[in-house]
Amino acid sequence: MVSVKYVPSDLLINYVSEKLKSEKKIAEPDWSKYVKTGISREKSPVNRDWIYVRAAAMLRKLYINGYLGISRMSSEYGGKVDRGSKRYHAAQGSRSIIRYLFHELEKAGYVQKTPKGRSLSPQGMSLLDNASKDIIKQLAEKDPAFQKFI
Repeated sequence: MVSVKYVPSDLLINYVSEKLKSEKKIAEPDWSKYVKTGISREKSPVNRDWIYVRAAAMLRKLYINGYLGISRMSSEYGGKVDRGSKRYHAAQGSRSIIRYLFHELEKAGYVQKTPKGRSLSPQGMSLLDNASKDIIKQLAEKDPAFQKFI
């Protein structure tokens, strides 16, 4: 069986984000055009579909780590704050974006709440497993080295 860990992350995230966008289970909010993704950022994202990309990346992180809470997930998407002539300090990403996406993914049925944080539901696991299987098949057609994963 093909695991998410064997698939290149950029291919998987792009594939799943396109799938989430086509299913229209996640509503793109009006504020997504103007919001920064964290205190360490100066501008809003350039990619217009960044909300779907972030949701796909969050699903991948949940698959790999098992369960994550909002605070831990925001530190995953953090960065360093430019404080002028002072030293850089670590900053967390926007927790409101992560909270919004967790709620949307829960409504879609891909994520479920547990006492330790959020984890993937069986539907979310199958989404990522099927996506990784499709990507490995596409890679195996181009490069025979990926045949061993099929």
